[in-house]
Amino acid sequence: MGIFARASHIIRAKLSKLLDSVEDPGEQLDYKHEQLKDQLHDVRESITEVAKERNRLETRRDNLRSEVEKHNDQAREAMEAGREDLARRALEKKKEKMALVEELDDQVATLQNQEDQLVEQKDDLKSQIEKFRTKKETLKARHSAAEASASAAEAATGAGTDMESVGRTIEEMENEIEEKEARADAIDELEETGALDNALDDRDQIERELDEEIRDSEVEGELQTLREDVHGTADGEEPPTTTTPDATDEEMDELEAELEAEDAGTKRDSEPVAETES
Repeated sequence: MGIFARASHIIRAKLSKLLDSVEDPGEQLDYKHEQLKDQLHDVRESITEVAKERNRLETRRDNLRSEVEKHNDQAREAMEAGREDLARRALEKKKEKMALVEELDDQVATLQNQEDQLVEQKDDLKSQIEKFRTKKETLKARHSAAEASASAAEAATGAGTDMESVGRTIEEMENEIEEKEARADAIDELEETGALDNALDDRDQIERELDEEIRDSEVEGELQTLREDVHGTADGEEPPTTTTPDATDEEMDELEAELEAEDAGTKRDSEPVAETES
């Protein structure tokens, strides 16, 4: 065997070993395709969680609206029974619940916006995955054809010359996959922003005091309206003296007890929870 023939055999062996060390691009594409499908699944789960939280807040808001109507009826009943103090407390409760309803309306709107954005991202990601799947199959077919051509050329000439083509194919695959991964990462960042957290009350002391003054003024206004409606008297005038049946006294006692119990529950909810040592 001449020196040139021996050199040709050595070159073929080296090239074959180098090609075998390159990971199968088709397997890479399949793996990335599965990753993108997993990310689509995660986005769908995020949409479900956001919708669940939105529904929970909507239920809480609707319950508070019912309580607002209940306190309004309580105020009227108390005023008719001559218990202006209980009427005032019921109206104060009404204003507190109305403020909570407004906060929940804002939170529900924020969650709805987040849900709409996630749905749009999901649809876009789904479309991109389908395009990637089509491209993947095309690239795999091209890669198989390239491998067959390289094998035939190597058998005919004694050395493969398709390394540059393989490198370009892998680079194209990697560029396509990186683009899809970047889109998927953008969706992950949307979930990690903490936008689902409930809004905190960031008002300063002056704003809270002004809100309380406005609430007290509104309570006084509604109390005066009830006073004139029930007794036909203006502010400062003595209401007509009426004999209250025992049944009415019992109803007012029950109303007072209910309001006191709600006051106690509100106080407990507002107290900070002590941290436990782990």
